Amino acid sequence: MASPEPNNACPCGQTTARQQPLAYAACCARYVEHFDTAPAPDAESLMRSRYTAFVTERADYLQATWHATTRPAALDFDAGTKWLGLEVRAHRTTGDDRAEVEFVARYRVGGRAVRLHETSRFVREGGRWFYVDGDMSA
Repeated sequence: MASPEPNNACPCGQTTARQQPLAYAACCARYVEHFDTAPAPDAESLMRSRYTAFVTERADYLQATWHATTRPAALDFDAGTKWLGLEVRAHRTTGDDRAEVEFVARYRVGGRAVRLHETSRFVREGGRWFYVDGDMSA
């Protein structure tokens, strides 16, 4: 899947102070398109950019931002998945170089609506944030 147009709304749903959608170029693009030189500055930004990478099927970015201890060998994307939105419910620092982000991601696959509610754990190593794992909620 192609990356969003730079001026289109970012898939992660981030908005300005006036509740206007942020353009992809001003939001997740700087991390997804340049992950080798522009790491996400915090766990929430990484989580949002990873959501955008799922929407755009950017396995390279997902693999690069997944902690080596929990990273899968390969990623498969479900054909026909339509991502519907992201809601960040909470984000908090849990220690030096550790954070959690609670979110709800909604998508539709095979005509069925799915709601993914997770509290994800992140760690910062060498100045870069990595997704470690998460706990699913009902």
